Amino acid sequence: MTTTSKQPRNAIESARRTIELELRAVEQLQHRIDESFTHAVELLSAVKGRVIVSGMGKSGHIGNKIAATLASTGTPAQFVHPAEACHGDMGMITRSDAALLMSNSGTTAEITALLPLLKRLGLPIVAMTGNPDSTLARAADAHLNISVDEEACPLDLAPTASTTANLVMGDALAIAMLEQSGFTAEDFAFTHPGGALGRRLLTRVSDVLVTGSDIPKVSLTMSLADALMEISAKGLGMSTVVDNNDRLLGIFTDGDLRRALEQDYDLRKTQVEAVMSKGAKTISADALAAEAVARMEADSISALVVTDENDRVAGVVQLLALLRAGVV
Repeated sequence: MTTTSKQPRNAIESARRTIELELRAVEQLQHRIDESFTHAVELLSAVKGRVIVSGMGKSGHIGNKIAATLASTGTPAQFVHPAEACHGDMGMITRSDAALLMSNSGTTAEITALLPLLKRLGLPIVAMTGNPDSTLARAADAHLNISVDEEACPLDLAPTASTTANLVMGDALAIAMLEQSGFTAEDFAFTHPGGALGRRLLTRVSDVLVTGSDIPKVSLTMSLADALMEISAKGLGMSTVVDNNDRLLGIFTDGDLRRALEQDYDLRKTQVEAVMSKGAKTISADALAAEAVARMEADSISALVVTDENDRVAGVVQLLALLRAGVV
């Protein structure tokens, strides 16, 4: 519906009307998720190459985003501009690919010009259009209806509600394919290695732990004075307590030392065994660094001892190191 009033709506009325119309466009998509959608997911999921996404104008901008979403959620995809495809970029497309074409009218010349070329290559074609009887819809192997009753533009001309419907349908495709493929959070992190999520999901304890001669270690019979020297030298505010085979017996922390001082223990005569904390919170080197953070937060501690399968001390991971690594 268009408005003939010369008096423009105020900004709030205009914004609310736009949101209402776009919400309506998205709600209508719910009733169009049927066997055609399932077929589209099957076609695109079966592709051995990439999903080639193409659209002209505003549909092209949406197509770029959909291609990026597919690629980041486990489906190799590439946007190819339809006009450029007709002038050399068809070389980007191979017989192992599939095509996802979008055009609200379904008759965009640059898009329909690709159809015989894609058919010749034998590519499965999924189309998103607002006209189920259009050239593109009829030529496609699977058609997704993204029609809207009305654009948010008061002239019912500028693509607004239709591009929103196009975007949401693309997201629905991408997520359905993600779930079909069993794509995991770790897979997602692999495609986003530069982001905070990637660091949290890809960084393992082995990447940030203190190892070798930097691990603070004391024995049961060492004096508190010597243990204090070890803690100070290694700078972790604690020391592991180990036997002759490096097996973990407990930890000695600066908190244990403070309690010993409060109780007037003789630092030179008292042995570590008298004041140490028996046992310790441990983690394996293969564990995700994010798991180490969760354990430290749950137990209100700032370090975990890293042990191997024989309970020997392999290192120490500290909360400060995880902060520096961007895991927290």
